[in-house]
Amino acid sequence: MHRALYFLVPVLAACGSSPDPAPAAKPPTPAAPAATVAARAAPAQPAADSGINPRLLRRFKPLRSSIEREDEAPASVAQTDLGRMLFFDVRLSKARDLSCSSCHRLDHFGVDNEPTSVGAKGARGRRNSPTVFHAAGHIASFWDGRAGSVEEQAKGPILNPTEMAMTDAQTVVATLQKIPGYVTAFHAAFPDEAAPLTYDNVGRAIGAFERKLTTPSRWDKYLLGDQAALTELELKGLKLFTDLGCMTCHTGEFVGGSMFQKVGVAVPWPNQADQGRYELTKSDADRMSFKVPSLRDVAQTAPYFHDGSAKTLEEAVGLMARHQIGDELGADDVHAIVAWLGSLTGELPTKYIERPRLPE
Repeated sequence: MHRALYFLVPVLAACGSSPDPAPAAKPPTPAAPAATVAARAAPAQPAADSGINPRLLRRFKPLRSSIEREDEAPASVAQTDLGRMLFFDVRLSKARDLSCSSCHRLDHFGVDNEPTSVGAKGARGRRNSPTVFHAAGHIASFWDGRAGSVEEQAKGPILNPTEMAMTDAQTVVATLQKIPGYVTAFHAAFPDEAAPLTYDNVGRAIGAFERKLTTPSRWDKYLLGDQAALTELELKGLKLFTDLGCMTCHTGEFVGGSMFQKVGVAVPWPNQADQGRYELTKSDADRMSFKVPSLRDVAQTAPYFHDGSAKTLEEAVGLMARHQIGDELGADDVHAIVAWLGSLTGELPTKYIERPRLPE
C-alpha cells in the first residue's frame, strides 16, 4: 500500500509567522445543522463501472452551509454582520492599510494568490496565506495548529508586528471605541454583555462571519447521489486519488484539515528552513509536520504548499507524489487527478461576501 499523498494548499502566511508558547488544543468537532444531518449521513453510490470503492467514499461527507460551534448557539445576524465589517476594516491595522481581506480576498476564494503575503511596511510573511473558506471546520488554525479555532486565530494577525502590527489588544479596543457605529454594533451583537466591546469579542465576531464561508460544489452533488455530477475524466482522477491512498489524509467533509502530517515522507522536502509544528512543540516527531489543508477550491488557490513553492496544481500533484510516496506520476494521471480536484471548486456566496459599508 502506498503511503498517503497529500497536498498542501494555502494556509496563513501573513497569519502564520509568529510562534505561540504552547500547542493548541483540538477544538470540538463542529455540529451539523439538523436539516443537513440526514443528507450528509447518506453515502454516495458510485456508478457501477467507475471502479470506485463505495466504502472509501464513505470517508467523505457533503458540505454544510454553516460550520457552527458545538458548544455555542448559532451566530446571530448581528454577530456575522459585525464580523464582516471587522474583516474588511483597515482600521484594525496600525498603518490603516491592511485588513483580513487584504490577504484573504473573498472574491478570490479567500486567498491573495501570492507565495507569501505582504504585511506591515511591505514585509513578506514566511508562510503562504490560506483560504478562509471552510477553515472553521479544521482541526486547528495556522500551518502549525497553534490556534484552536477561527475565533482564536482571528486575534493573532492584528497584533502580529509583521502583519497588521497593532501594538496591543487595548489599542484595538480603544480604536473601535472611538467609532460610534462600532459601539452600537458590538452591543447589538452581544446584547447580554454590559461592556461587549472587547478584544475577545472581535475574534468571536470575525469567527462568526467565517463560519458561514462555504462553497458547495459538484463534488457535493456527487456525494449526495448525482452520478452525472462528475465527468469520466474526473471519476478517473477520483479513483487514482483513492487508490494511491491520498484520502488517508485528505478525507472527511473538507477533504483535509483534520490532522497533521510530515511533508517529505519518502523524499525530504527541499526547503528545510521551516520545520513546521516542531517550532511550536519542540518534539522531534513534529519536524516538518504541518496541518493537512482542505482541498476544497484548491484549483483556485495557487500557489501551493507552506512555502508557496508550487505555482500550478499540476506541479503540486507531482511534487506530492515524489515526496510523499516516492513515485513519479505520469502526465495522464496528473491530468486526471487535477481534473477531479477541479470538481471541488464551489460556488462563492457572492451576496454574503460583499464588502460592507463600514461604521463611522
